[in-house]
Amino acid sequence: MSNACRSGCPINLTLEMLGDRWSLIVIRDLMFGNRRHFRELLTGSEEGIASNILADRLKRLVAAGLLTKSDDPAHRQKAVYSLTEPAIQLVPLLAQMGAWGSRHTPASPELSIRAKLLEEGGPPLWEAFMDELRSLHLGAPAKGPSVLARLQAAYEAAVAHEAAGT
Repeated sequence: MSNACRSGCPINLTLEMLGDRWSLIVIRDLMFGNRRHFRELLTGSEEGIASNILADRLKRLVAAGLLTKSDDPAHRQKAVYSLTEPAIQLVPLLAQMGAWGSRHTPASPELSIRAKLLEEGGPPLWEAFMDELRSLHLGAPAKGPSVLARLQAAYEAAVAHEAAGT
């Protein structure tokens, strides 16, 4: 993020950090897809992000303190990206954006199911999901059942339902 901000308005500052076309998509894929490596982020994105754009966004998000980058202990030439606490605290914002998009855009049923579950679950589900993300990304102790697994199972069921044409 540039040091020369347009204003001190918190909405403006948030948009300056996250308002480009790809930053929230990268965070979404780390958060909901548990994609932690460059290649997973590159090939797993529904939107088809270019490798140079992904590299730039990852660098920006690390510099902004929303992601950390560490060496992958399983593979010397790979890096692992993790959400930081400020990024994890974006869950309510992303849940609200997903709910709004499900209602007001031509979103597909299978890609809307997670947003629907998060909207229905409200703040208690968001908190449970943030706790799980803290466990996955920050090493905090795991609490309760996996929200990520529940969201993934709902997505897979919606994809199967769509494929069956029912």
